[in-house]
Amino acid sequence: MYIAMNRFKVQNGSEDAFEQIWKNRDSRLSEMQGFRQFHLLRGPVNEAEGYTLFASHTVWDSFEDFTAWTKSENFRSALRNAGSTKAVYIGHPTFEGFSVVEGA
Repeated sequence: MYIAMNRFKVQNGSEDAFEQIWKNRDSRLSEMQGFRQFHLLRGPVNEAEGYTLFASHTVWDSFEDFTAWTKSENFRSALRNAGSTKAVYIGHPTFEGFSVVEGA
């Protein structure tokens, strides 16, 4: 199993807009081989630096299934309008990928 996460620093006051972007996107993850789950996670507020931490979290059967997603037309379609939402978050998303060692 493989878990892929992107962390976003969303400008304080833009949290609802960021969540709506995700809720209204044209996600076709479920069409992809090996896709298991998606979660959008809302983390702590960092008042000093002016952002709320969010993470997108996907679970895949394998790293190869995840890689196939990143090379697919579904992936390109999902990210097509990503540039128009940059005002909502600070900097670029930070990607983290994990192979599952143990799970229940």
